[in-house]
Amino acid sequence: MAGEYDRRKRIRRLKKIILGTVAAAIIIPIIVSILLGIRVVSLGNRVKELETMLIMEQEKNAGAGVFSSSSVEESGRDREEVIQDENNLPPETEDARKEVYLTFDDGPSQSTDKILDILKEYDVKATFFVVGKTDEHSVSMYQRIVDEGHTLAMHSYSHKYDEIYESKESFVEDLTKLQEYLYQITGVWPRFYRFPGGSSNTVSTVDMQDLIAWLNENGITYYDWNVSSGDATRENLSVDEIVENCVGKLDNVNVCMILMHDANDKITTVEALPKVIERISERGDAAILPVTDESKPVQHVIPK
Repeated sequence: MAGEYDRRKRIRRLKKIILGTVAAAIIIPIIVSILLGIRVVSLGNRVKELETMLIMEQEKNAGAGVFSSSSVEESGRDREEVIQDENNLPPETEDARKEVYLTFDDGPSQSTDKILDILKEYDVKATFFVVGKTDEHSVSMYQRIVDEGHTLAMHSYSHKYDEIYESKESFVEDLTKLQEYLYQITGVWPRFYRFPGGSSNTVSTVDMQDLIAWLNENGITYYDWNVSSGDATRENLSVDEIVENCVGKLDNVNVCMILMHDANDKITTVEALPKVIERISERGDAAILPVTDESKPVQHVIPK
């Protein structure tokens, strides 16, 4: 009897050893895989951070230009502000070369394709201050803007004034969200910005100089406008009115930053664009350019 008991005891012990070994063979690889997975994710995030820092540093050193989902609220910018500096002085000679920048806010929209088609037809480059949209059409428009040599610039992700200007932190969060989103889609790290409402807006609860200082510290240049198409005032602004608003004051400025809007309801803006381009080209003393690092910013609030 004692021998039989010992034999059963040895068998039970052997079973425990076998089960323990099998369990260890299963559990240990799982634990190792989890730890390795965590490490891989951590390293991936670090690589992305280093890659972003490297790109920013390279662009900063090289001076390279950038031919850089939420609903979009109406800009409400129905005023035209002209900065009284050397940009707005009459040319010293009749041969002075004017720089004209066609800029479109609030896109992409269903109008973006038409705008890009017109620009392509006239072989003209423009600047698009875009917002954050995730639908398939908008994603394709971001890429087309870049592919066709225009400047992809930022106009906030949400375009919601009360959220963007609630605090410096909310402003930074919104901007960096758009910057990283556009980089993810296009491979371009955009470094040009237009404040919703302009740098002279009266909505922000944050001192605009604080936001401007943050932009400067992070290598981002902001652009306002000194000529407005007026298409933010009402939906049915006529083609002739838009054309005259865009080109009627060119004699008074050397650097002309024209504000237009890329939105579904800005039908006459699209219709007026060919005439605007033709009127500017007919002058013979003006070049239509995209915003680059060499462009002189038009700014309502001069940084301290």
